[in-house]
Amino acid sequence: MEINEELLGTVVELTSTWGLKVLGAIAVLVVGRIVCGMIRKGTRRALARASLDESLIPFLANLVYYISFAVVLIAVLNLFGIQTASVIAVLGAASLAVGLAMQGTLSNFSAGVMLLVFRPFRVDDFVDLAGHAGSVKEVGIFSTVLHTTDNVKIIIPNSRIFGDIVKNYSANDTRRNDFLVGISYDDDIGSAIEAIQSILSQDSRVLADPASLVAVSGLGDSSVDIVVRAWCATPDYWPLRFDLTRRFKEGLEAAGCSIPYPQRDVHVHSPDRAA
Repeated sequence: MEINEELLGTVVELTSTWGLKVLGAIAVLVVGRIVCGMIRKGTRRALARASLDESLIPFLANLVYYISFAVVLIAVLNLFGIQTASVIAVLGAASLAVGLAMQGTLSNFSAGVMLLVFRPFRVDDFVDLAGHAGSVKEVGIFSTVLHTTDNVKIIIPNSRIFGDIVKNYSANDTRRNDFLVGISYDDDIGSAIEAIQSILSQDSRVLADPASLVAVSGLGDSSVDIVVRAWCATPDYWPLRFDLTRRFKEGLEAAGCSIPYPQRDVHVHSPDRAA
C-alpha cells in the first residue's frame, strides 16, 4: 500500500511538474507550424508579385519556412529549461563544416540565385558563356544548359558564368552587320559604293534608322577596302548576313567591279645576266 502511495505521489509530482510544460510544448509546436505555413504562403505570394523566377520561388519560400520552424523548436526547448545557446553553437559548427565540405556546390548555388535574380539572360537567348556559344535551354540553381548551333548540349556550372563575361546576342532588339568588301584598284569606287547602297535599299530587313554606312576604310595590299555597316532586327541578323554576302558579289560584278585575289609581285634577279 505504501508503494502504491509513493508511486502515485511520484506520478502526481511528475504530472504537476512536466505536464503543463509538455502541453505547452505541444501547443507551441502546433501553433508554430501553422504560423510557419502561413509565413511560407505569404512569402510565395510576395515573391510572385515581385515577378521572381518561378524556379526560385519554392526554394526561397521553403527556406523561410524551415528557418521559422527552427525558431519554434528553440522556443520549445526553452520551455523544458534546455540551454539553447549550446544547441545553437553545435548547429553553427555543423553548418560551417558542411559549408566547407560543399564549398564548390554552394558557390554554384549562390551564383545560380544571382543569375535568377538579376537575369543577365533568359531561356532561348543566344549567348556566349564561359567560352561556349549557344541557345539557353535551362537556367537552374546549380548549372545552366546550352544547346550549340550544331545541337550539342553543354552544361556549365553557374559559378563559371557569374564570375565571367556574359555576351547576350539576343538582349537588344537590333544588331549591326559589318562587312569588309574589297575591290580592285582599277575599279571605280563611286560605282562600287552606289551598287552596295542600291543592294541595301532594296532589302526591307535593313533598317533606315540607324542609317547604314558605306565608306572606304583602307587601302590594302591588293584591294581598296570598303566597310559596310547595316542595322537590322536581331532575328534577321544571320539570314541578312548570308543574303547580303552573296548579293554584294553579284552586284559588284554587275557594276563592272571585281573582287581581287591577294597579289604579290616577284622580281627575279640573276647575277649571271647582270655580269
